Amino acid sequence: MPKGYHGKILLVDLNTGTLTVDERDEAFYRKYVGGSALGAYYLLKNTPPHADPLGAENTLVLSLSVITGSPVPGQSRMTATAKSPFTGAIGDSQSGGFFPAEMKFAGFDAIVVTGKAEKPVYLWLHDGEAELRPAEHLWGKTTDTVEDIIKEELGDKRVQIAQCGPAAEKGVRFAGIITMTSRANGRTGMGTVMASKNLKAVAVRGRKRPEIADKKAAIALAKWGSDHFPESDIYGMGLHGTAEVLRYQHKLGGLATKNWMSGVFDGWEAIDGETMTETILKERDTCFACPVRCKRVVEITEGPYIVDPKFGGPEYETLATFGAYCGIDDLAAVAYANQICAQYGMDTISCGATIAWAMDAFEHGYITTADTGGIELRFGNAAAMVQMTEMIAKREGFGDVLAEGSARAAEKIGGGAEDLVVAVKKQELPAHTPHLKRSLGLIYAVNPFGADHQSSEHDPSYGNYPEKMAELGLTDPQPPTVLNAEKVKYALYTEYLYSYLDTVNLCQFVFGPSWHLYSPHHIVDAVRAVTGWNVTMWEIMKVGERRLNMLRAFNAREGFTREDDKLPKKLSQAFVGGRTDGVAISPEEIENAKDIYYAMAGWTNDGIPTPWKLAELGLEWIEI
Repeated sequence: MPKGYHGKILLVDLNTGTLTVDERDEAFYRKYVGGSALGAYYLLKNTPPHADPLGAENTLVLSLSVITGSPVPGQSRMTATAKSPFTGAIGDSQSGGFFPAEMKFAGFDAIVVTGKAEKPVYLWLHDGEAELRPAEHLWGKTTDTVEDIIKEELGDKRVQIAQCGPAAEKGVRFAGIITMTSRANGRTGMGTVMASKNLKAVAVRGRKRPEIADKKAAIALAKWGSDHFPESDIYGMGLHGTAEVLRYQHKLGGLATKNWMSGVFDGWEAIDGETMTETILKERDTCFACPVRCKRVVEITEGPYIVDPKFGGPEYETLATFGAYCGIDDLAAVAYANQICAQYGMDTISCGATIAWAMDAFEHGYITTADTGGIELRFGNAAAMVQMTEMIAKREGFGDVLAEGSARAAEKIGGGAEDLVVAVKKQELPAHTPHLKRSLGLIYAVNPFGADHQSSEHDPSYGNYPEKMAELGLTDPQPPTVLNAEKVKYALYTEYLYSYLDTVNLCQFVFGPSWHLYSPHHIVDAVRAVTGWNVTMWEIMKVGERRLNMLRAFNAREGFTREDDKLPKKLSQAFVGGRTDGVAISPEEIENAKDIYYAMAGWTNDGIPTPWKLAELGLEWIEI
């Protein structure tokens, strides 16, 4: 009998309404583990090259891992994988909360969805059983309403639900998959894919907990985390959430402001984590079996922006994109924009960043009130930001244009508007600046699903955590602003580790090579305890490498090349103000780093995995 997993993957053919189970052996699970790699496997196998991301041929995979649902903190994660309607490349997005653990208890390790239902349906998984139910009555309703209706229908308030919102139904390119009305597989448009298949939701409930190989070891690892949490570098995240980093980003000149014109924001203090804790924080929420409790739950009961705690609260990226990116220091307005995104199911990063781009274009005269319907879409206009967020969610007025994301909107507007876009592969940049962290700029450029801040370790950690870095074979710390061969190696090695974390579905706040609660060797301990496999750090890194090569191979099959691995033009313009005044990113610097990175990865100089590299990783079945 398998340990930690069920060996059952649910195949859902919406064209026929057929539900079957794909039973895989231990070798398959040890090779692909779960999460992102398992999702990429089924996507590569099932989806033909150049398929329409919003067509029936696309495949949507919701995948857990071999340790999901165990006592280990940080394991309640789910990865959504599909061809992205936002980037045209592979789509990959993670979420936490309680849905992943409950899905495992419902008896399945992953769900693979193909085809398109004739009418809206939702999938109900419970104790190893699965059925499709009508969902026409749920179509068009916000996430909170859908949660209430499904739980009432199923007669169980403890049912966990993953759903696409009304924004996805209307084809907003950056719509996500929402769970608990406050967690999201936010990036790359996975909710939009879900809606395109007429799959409104997945509801899960169960008591089929898989057997754990060494339960005492798993519990001991969990206790170690609880005991060491108060003295760890992640303790502040428990107090103030991810928003704790906002003040530090500003002070260092790394808080992208007014669509990346500056690295400092005069209004930072009004929207930072401590301010949120002292003013609108109602409580701290958590994910299944996690002691960190980093999830914010905020409430505002008076004023123009009434915020319901059922929608959680804004993370750092949300405060930055709707706040600093837009020049807005109104915490209530930002929290309300976050609520709209949770209600309608949108990625807060792309939504806020797209509005910031539009404000920049408005300030430059590329967009006028004739385009916006009279809205003065200027930096600092909180009311305009909130109104435009609602319009995007409903694809009304100018919101219909912005619902395509900044890159496609700029193509439509034309003129110099395209030079103001801050995106990679059409996906807007998150709020960590490569001006301060050069290897992060490289990873932004080469990451298969667009710019992402959780795909490698950030530059300062190399020097700050030498003992943990040594576990990965990294023993020659470099300054954050250097991008030499050693720093490229650092980027690639930590990318392999993070790639594994997104495959074993471990939270990157809890496990990692630097400020995290657990060190890299604890990842080995966790997998051994739950599965009984005698894994090593070498095996873990190779799994991470395998997953990365699968993502790159999918993109290569779709026609992506080195030319798509580039930073936006705006990053080559110097920041103004603060400690990064005058700092810019040289395109030549990134191009030189790409040469080194591709060579170290074993790819061609065009960034394509070679046949021998795929063979080394057991991926010779992939055709590019």
